[in-house]
Parts: sequence; C-alpha cells; structure tokens
Amino acid sequence: MQTPLHTAQWKMQKGPLSGLLVIDISRVLSGPFCTLLLADLGARVIKVEPPEGDATRTMQPVVDGRSAYFEQVNRGKESIALDLKQPADRALFQAMLDRADVLVDNFRPGVMARLGFEEAAIAARWPRLVHASISGFGQTGPDARRPAYDLVIQAMGGLMALTGPEGGDPVRVGASVADISAGLFSAIGILAALLARGGIRAGQGDRIDISMLDCQVAMLEHALALAQVGRPPRRTGARYPTAAPGDAFHTADGFLVIAATTQHLFAAAMAAIGRPELSADARFATREGRAANHLALKQEIEATLASGPTEYWDALLTRAGVPCGKVRDMRDLLRDPQLQARNMLRPSGAFRLAGNPVKLAAWPEAERPPPAPALDEARARLLAEFARAES
Repeated sequence: MQTPLHTAQWKMQKGPLSGLLVIDISRVLSGPFCTLLLADLGARVIKVEPPEGDATRTMQPVVDGRSAYFEQVNRGKESIALDLKQPADRALFQAMLDRADVLVDNFRPGVMARLGFEEAAIAARWPRLVHASISGFGQTGPDARRPAYDLVIQAMGGLMALTGPEGGDPVRVGASVADISAGLFSAIGILAALLARGGIRAGQGDRIDISMLDCQVAMLEHALALAQVGRPPRRTGARYPTAAPGDAFHTADGFLVIAATTQHLFAAAMAAIGRPELSADARFATREGRAANHLALKQEIEATLASGPTEYWDALLTRAGVPCGKVRDMRDLLRDPQLQARNMLRPSGAFRLAGNPVKLAAWPEAERPPPAPALDEARARLLAEFARAES
C-alpha cells in the first residue's frame, strides 16, 4: 500500500486530499497551478525542480529575494532540486514515485521519454500512479510537438479574435487564462482518476492528457456556436455581442459595468437611473431592438451616468437588484472587504496571495497559507524519508 509519510509540518495541512502524495515536476504556471489546487485541498506536494530552480523564482516583482509570482502558485509545497540525468537523483525520484499517488508534468511530448520515463514504462512500474501531462497541443495530433505559451494558445484557440476594441486589433486577455484553464482541467481529471482508482478501476491509476488548446476551445461557448451558423463573432470591446445593455459605461469619474439584458432588469435599471422612458422607447423595447441599437442606448445611458460618480450609480443600481460593478484595478481589489471576508487575500511574507476559492464546510481554512519553499529546502528531509522507504 502506498501511504506517504508526513513530517509534522505537513501533517498540519488538513483537507479532503490529506494522505495523497503528489510529485510535481512541472514549471512556470499550468502544472504548478494544478498542484496548488491539490495542495490547497490537503494533498502533500513535492515540487521537483531542476538544479537552477523554476524560472519563475526570479520573475518580478521580487521582494527580499522572493518572487510574488512564484509564491502565488507554489505555496504549501516542498522543494527538492534534482537532475534526472544523474543516477543518484534518478534513484531518489523513482523512490518518490514508488509511494506517490499523482505525478504532474508539463513538458512538451517526448521530453519524459528522453529523460528515461517513457509512458508505457511508467504505467508498468507504477500501475497505481495517476500521471497528468499538460502541453500546448496534447500528446497526439499533428501539432503535438509544437511549442506553446499562453499567448500562442490564446491566439490559436480563437480567444484573441474575440478580445479587444470593436474594429481594433486582437488583444490578449490580461490574465494567463490558457495556462490557468489547463491547470483547472488537469486538477479535475486527477480527481476523477483518483475516484475511479478507489472504485471502478480497483487500484489502477490512469494517464491524463491535457492540451491547453483543447481547454481554450472548451471555454469558447457562445462564440463557437455562433460560428457554426454563419455568424462568427467579432471583437466587441467590453460589451456582450448579442444583448444590451451589457457593457462598460463612462461615469463622471470612471467606468461602471451594467448587465441588464432581460426585460425586467432593463426596466429596473432605467427606472433606477431616472430614465424610465427608455424602457418604452420603440428602439429599446425588445431584446433584439436593444442589441441592434446598442450604440444609441449606450449614448443615452452615458449621458445620464456622466452626472455622477461611479460609486453613486453602483449603489443605486445594486439597491434596484441590477447586476453591475465598478471596473476596478488591482489596488481596488487589495482593499476589497468582500475578498477579505472570504479569506481570498491571505498574507504571506511581503505579499498577499490569492486564497483558495473552494470553500468546504468540513475543512476550515488556516488563517495563513504555508509559504512557498526555498529552492531545495526539503532535500535533507526527503533524502532521509525516502531512503528509509527503500530500506
């Protein structure tokens, strides 16, 4: 039975995945984000890094030698630096896999085989292991070995064609959503494989093949549907392409997003801002009419919103039950009482890190997240632990 040993440090991390051992040989974002989710749910994650460390350890901003980027996606893990081309390090890595439940990599297809860990050999030696591989285009298909970064997948996956100002150039979404979505789908696949291993697959692990491109396409929803009926969507800035008002509107001091696309919400929004006559205007009386005349409707709404600050209109519309919100920057988010109440801005050294959005009643969160590890800081402990496991 593969039961990972835990030091006192790791026994303190409780969660529904407590008792699971995850070996993470991924780097940068998609794989580390996947294993961060597992760590937040209680799994023990050992981050195996190359001797020089994960490249994001030096990514700005860096305070007191620690990168905020690295801290965010690697908190709560243990670090050991291994050169898998060296026999001693390979032996230690194999000893870890002997007791691991999950292995996560995000190498390009073929790299694991070149390191001496061909998939068939992994499955034969560690049949209980759930092995998740994340790559730009997956393990199969004509583009399988093509290199990729988030920007490339946003472009090739159709997202940039949908993003940007109306009539303008394509724009990358401001967060690395192709990487993040691949990490999310990987975590879902891992949990499904673990559930099956404990049930219908009776102790057998699985191979999980995650393509960033696949994940991006899976999230295109309405755009993909429109393209198949001869209506490929164009860039529309902040507004919904098929409904209005759903856009970012100028106020006296900023922008307010209003999403009042049903008849009821539209009437409530216009009454709240003191323009009830717009609900009766023939141009805006139906959903189709509002979509067709969205520019005229936006001009009417902005003419009113220009008379007051964003906070005023936000409060007014919120009281009326209309979905709306200020377009906020990162400084606003860091001061947000809602996020603080939800434990989503968690202090860790010089930084505040995004917390775990999965709130489980049976597993209260710790006040502070465990920090990200220093490079190779767990070497002595892991050498002793896995040497004992081999003997």
